Amino acid sequence: MEYTPFGRTGLRVSKLCLGTMTFGLQCDEARSHAILDAAAEGGVDFLDTADVYPLGGDRKTAGRTEEIIGRWIKGKRSEFIIATKCVGVTGPKPWDRGMSRKHILDAIDASLRRLGTDYVDLYQLHGYDPHTSIDEAIDALDTVVRSGKARYIGVSNWSAYKIARALGRSEVRNWVRIDSVQPRYNMLFRSFERDLLPLCAEESIAVIPYNPLAGGMLTGKHRNDAPPPEGTRFTLGTAAGRYQDRYWKEQEFTTIDRLRGVAAEAGMTMTTLAMAWVLSNKAITAPIIGASRPEQLADSLAAVEKAPLPADLKRKLDELTQEWRLVDAER
Repeated sequence: MEYTPFGRTGLRVSKLCLGTMTFGLQCDEARSHAILDAAAEGGVDFLDTADVYPLGGDRKTAGRTEEIIGRWIKGKRSEFIIATKCVGVTGPKPWDRGMSRKHILDAIDASLRRLGTDYVDLYQLHGYDPHTSIDEAIDALDTVVRSGKARYIGVSNWSAYKIARALGRSEVRNWVRIDSVQPRYNMLFRSFERDLLPLCAEESIAVIPYNPLAGGMLTGKHRNDAPPPEGTRFTLGTAAGRYQDRYWKEQEFTTIDRLRGVAAEAGMTMTTLAMAWVLSNKAITAPIIGASRPEQLADSLAAVEKAPLPADLKRKLDELTQEWRLVDAER
């Protein structure tokens, strides 16, 4: 496995990051640990989770994924880079969510307890809370880092202008700086190429995109003439509707059908091609790969050796998916 600089920091991380949102609902603990074993064997030692996981669960299941990781990581904490997130709903009270100082400081302690560690390497805001000022949130994250409970901070699902504002406030107030962003990015969703990725490149912010396979659509396993398979993200609990709205449409299937031929011609699986395309963007640090079975990781791992793609192949894929560069970034 190759390693790459994590933005402007001195940290280096594996070029793939393992996403864990399937752990605890789609995958039981035994299978989750098998996936973690397979990722580690493949050289992936960068793990991403969140306090609201597993995907498709509710506030009653929130934290289960971190607990599963905590039991697996016991005795080998120093061998892995661990990232987690807060902001989502984790309890019944109105302060059990958002990016208020109270919630951030409570949430980091709860995550550390579930993970069985005294610090995480990266602590991220999982979304943007319009009811809390950026100043309050960054000040709280500054406290988290200065207390030793996190090494770096990042955000997920933030627009470019909000990140730019946060960077400015950090400079003015001498607070800890956002060092990473976690956006949705794949060949079926390229909107952030227009503003977010250029900002990150200019400011040396690490980019660890999620959904590089569009929830599994870019594996090529789904068909437009059949309903979404049970047990996938398109049918799983509270997340099903969101994923169907994002990707399960005729226009997306048309693009995927065109990509099948390109993958065959290039001698790659759809998964390897899609992952290598993401890795070929110079702004990308480490895509977040997911799996519901250990063997699914192999094609994603193979993409590291295929990237960057040959210029003519990359250009062909860019042209085939150009329409997905223009969709609404909030979709």
